[in-house]
Amino acid sequence: MLYLSRFTFPSQERESCYFHGPQRQCYNTNYPFGVIARFDPTVIECEPVTILYGGNGTGKSTALNVIAEKLSLQRDARYNRSTFFEGYVGLCDAELRREIPAQSRIITSDDVFDYMLNLRALNEGIDERREVIFREYLEDNDKTNPFRFRTMEDYDRLKRVNLARRTTQSMYVKKRLMGNVREQSNGESASFYFTSRIQDGGLYLLDEPENSLSPARQTELLQFLEDSARFYDCQFIIATHSPFLLSMRGARIYDMEADPVCRRKWTQLPAVRAYHDFFRLHESDFRE
Repeated sequence: MLYLSRFTFPSQERESCYFHGPQRQCYNTNYPFGVIARFDPTVIECEPVTILYGGNGTGKSTALNVIAEKLSLQRDARYNRSTFFEGYVGLCDAELRREIPAQSRIITSDDVFDYMLNLRALNEGIDERREVIFREYLEDNDKTNPFRFRTMEDYDRLKRVNLARRTTQSMYVKKRLMGNVREQSNGESASFYFTSRIQDGGLYLLDEPENSLSPARQTELLQFLEDSARFYDCQFIIATHSPFLLSMRGARIYDMEADPVCRRKWTQLPAVRAYHDFFRLHESDFRE
């Protein structure tokens, strides 16, 4: 499915014209100007899966933030904005094939990290609550100190006492405490975040989704994204340098490390070639 068919960033000439006024020359930074103009031409032609490849500082995250802002996509975590961000976005142009669904969003590594921090905070609260319930069980199950029901204000305590005396300690805690979500690893939590946010039919911008994911989890995410694009009317623009995600079938890949930026096959990308050469060098070790 194709919602966004083309996105145009301002050329170096348009960027230069924007800064002709003297009032725009008194700032220490003009970010995001000058970051993405290495596109030649400054256009991303989109497919159901479009990938921006590159290391840190190549502008791939900036490109996603600009596209998300231009299209008013949902987002959770804040991102780096400057005085000139709105002006830059105004110089961009988006060509749509069809209306973008309301559930479309950008998902960044900060979103996933914040989600995992929230889970950790919740777990710490659960641990504290569990200790309280352990003490309540001992108190409620203490037959040397019989409980006496006197008024309706004692009703909740009566239910606790009855539960404690007809169940084990572990069952008592389980019934009175919500499940401990810490049973999920960081990788499982990150995977759940993606699968819960990506719905049928939508445009999704993913910024380095491989963070916090093991190779096995990245392979699972790859299959999920391929299926979502192929069968569930999703479109993806992904910033990544993961060889697993770069191998996605039918993806249009832009090499943000090249100058000017250009299209490449995933097997031609420097990061992928580095993995290839490393394993070829140690090929004999795998025969043992």
